[in-house]
Amino acid sequence: MINKEFDIQAFADANTQTTDSPTLSEGMQQYYNTELLENAKEELFFNQFGKVQTLPEGNGKKVQWRKFDTFGKATTPLEEGVTPDGNTMTMITVEAEVEQYGDYTTVSDMLDMTAVDDVILSCTEEHGAQAGLTLDTLTRNEICKGKNVSFPEGYSLRYELDSDAKLTASAVNKAVTKLKKNKTPKIGGKYICIIHPSVSEDLRESEGWIEAHKYAATTEIFNGEIGELHGVRFIESNEAPIFCGENLAGDERTLTVKSANTSKLNNVDVGVADESLIGRYVLINGNKYRIEGISGSNKITLDEPVTVEAGVTVYPGEGGRDGCAVYGCIFFGRDAYGRVELSGGAMEMIVKSKGSAGTADPLNQRSTVGWKAAHAAAILYEERLIRFECGSSYSNTDTAN
Repeated sequence: MINKEFDIQAFADANTQTTDSPTLSEGMQQYYNTELLENAKEELFFNQFGKVQTLPEGNGKKVQWRKFDTFGKATTPLEEGVTPDGNTMTMITVEAEVEQYGDYTTVSDMLDMTAVDDVILSCTEEHGAQAGLTLDTLTRNEICKGKNVSFPEGYSLRYELDSDAKLTASAVNKAVTKLKKNKTPKIGGKYICIIHPSVSEDLRESEGWIEAHKYAATTEIFNGEIGELHGVRFIESNEAPIFCGENLAGDERTLTVKSANTSKLNNVDVGVADESLIGRYVLINGNKYRIEGISGSNKITLDEPVTVEAGVTVYPGEGGRDGCAVYGCIFFGRDAYGRVELSGGAMEMIVKSKGSAGTADPLNQRSTVGWKAAHAAAILYEERLIRFECGSSYSNTDTAN
């Protein structure tokens, strides 16, 4: 058997094509749209729980979610024959601006003629997965802006975390308690947590962990669901956030202090003057600093003065201790955040057959397969959302995502 691998882009022309109406039948276009949506849904981990809002038509680029304040207890006795003042429903509107995202692939007529598989369908499947991953990541990034952050016992800041600061059954229990105290409504009787595989490995060993297959016969399983612990259903995704700074100098993860700074100055000699470091965070002697600028040809200027000896290692400061990876475990209840509905025109598969571009493709050599989608997400209830930051057994090897 001969295995042939085709790089679709090797047959592609990078030029953007102008197009007329596609020559695909309505049935085929609908078929590809369905394939796109189904493949996108397979990559939805965060978006499967967001409170859905339809895309507004003719109402600008903003989408709105409405939430209502809960009523307090009515503990005052009613007076006979007297109508009480009643209560007023307070509505709060949360807005987010809708943005459009998309990508496409150009397919040559030669590839279409010589490939064994259905190239257009293959492109549709790949772009569907890409679309789902893109939109899910956008929602994840919005969720990660939440201010309700917790840490393992004994830790209080992200840059203190290391591989020993793991998510434990006790930490899960405390997160549940916090959600309950915030009167967070559950989803199907349970809370949800989205975690990275590097974290779930540690958690699976906890006493009381129930594998998802043991209750799958009686419960609808969410995409990525792996198990339950202390009333929390866990969703495993490689896209659960990992916080970890990039290398500080090319292939070098760290920098080294070249000369001592005993006068507690802001400038530190690290032997490089790379302007891309401006705005980055670094760890020096276990403390976190922001690089505000470059001084001369070999010094970084920090936001605060520092005393440091020569030979001290400077680590990336966006993650944990010594620059290691930190994981965001997202605990939440119902309607904690919202997102735009993917169907109903918000997501579209666009296939342009060869010959549909007119004079832009005079020899009918190119087809294009692409997608576009409108998306927005927003946190609706901060108190219903907890980002528990921790380390794992893989903190020293994993990188940011």
